[in-house]
Amino acid sequence: MEIKIPFFDYSALFRSHEEQLIKIFSSVAEKGAFIMQDELDEFEDNLANYLNIKYVLGVGNATDALEMLLKASGIGLNDEIIFCSHTMVATASAIKSTGARPVAVEAGDDHLIDPESIRAAITENTKGIMPTQLNGRISKMDEILEIAKSFNLKVFEDSAQALGAKYKGKYAGSFGEGGCISFYPAKILGCFGDGGAMVTNNQETYEKIKLFRDHGRSNNNEVTVWGFNSRLDNLQAAILNYFFQSFDQTVARRREIAMLYNNSLEGIQRLKLPPKPNDTKDNFDVFQNYEIEAEDRDTLKQYLENYGIGTMIQWGGKGVHQFRELGFKESLPNTELIMKRSLMLPLNNFITNDEVEYVAETIRGFYAL
Repeated sequence: MEIKIPFFDYSALFRSHEEQLIKIFSSVAEKGAFIMQDELDEFEDNLANYLNIKYVLGVGNATDALEMLLKASGIGLNDEIIFCSHTMVATASAIKSTGARPVAVEAGDDHLIDPESIRAAITENTKGIMPTQLNGRISKMDEILEIAKSFNLKVFEDSAQALGAKYKGKYAGSFGEGGCISFYPAKILGCFGDGGAMVTNNQETYEKIKLFRDHGRSNNNEVTVWGFNSRLDNLQAAILNYFFQSFDQTVARRREIAMLYNNSLEGIQRLKLPPKPNDTKDNFDVFQNYEIEAEDRDTLKQYLENYGIGTMIQWGGKGVHQFRELGFKESLPNTELIMKRSLMLPLNNFITNDEVEYVAETIRGFYAL
């Protein structure tokens, strides 16, 4: 029998919840409540309570959340924001859209922003640091916050991939000025389209972005600032509310799968694995992705495909600074090496323990050749 293990199976997600999802579609449609109605308010409250954070605003996507967060914090023309090049281009584009300059720095061996590279990149124009909390793991925030305090910089979190992740008991998005969360369908908590949220403990930031997301309009329909059209619609909010009920169980299963991969693949000298769940007392990782570093990565990817196993290379295998047409000139050898070697293995709600073992066994077979 031919084995097929997709990297992600959107159809299976729908089929496994079809009855309840159709009820949700019908309920929202029958009420005619599509934009900024009760379902959105409920989801924002649920998410704020879960994250132990004061303010949550549902928006069109995580990129918009970052751009609005930067603008609400006064970032603009000729300012510089330091970010890690091992991220999606959206991180940098949110900075660029404000008129500021995105300054790319190295990823450390943990694939997250390297604090020493931050320090080396600071200039008189630097106004902030934007760590990407990647693959469901939070950066070394103690060091980052210390640097920010020393140089009077603001910290903005790209926590698009890190809902539920914690560092020393604090959730992603709750450090600094605020952060973004993505609800893109492949995320641990995903909707059936685009969606995102801005999270913050700063009331002034919250009030500004509440205006920004709806064309700059206040509750009495006065337009007081130039705004965006970036609202999480009610249908998506209702879907997210439904899936959020089982979020902790979903995270627990992903951590279980990650441990299975680690136990099955450790000892292969030509691989570098992500940290195990509970590898340190500081980090609680949610494993949005299970990203390994592999020698002969491209050959391995094709080999796995031949055996019916779907894998993915993030962002086409390039750090943001490698897109030279965007004006980047930095040389970041560690990030470039990570991008050359990195491969994401299948990790989703539908993969079984036997399938995880099949993936691991196939990888072991490749390196035994």
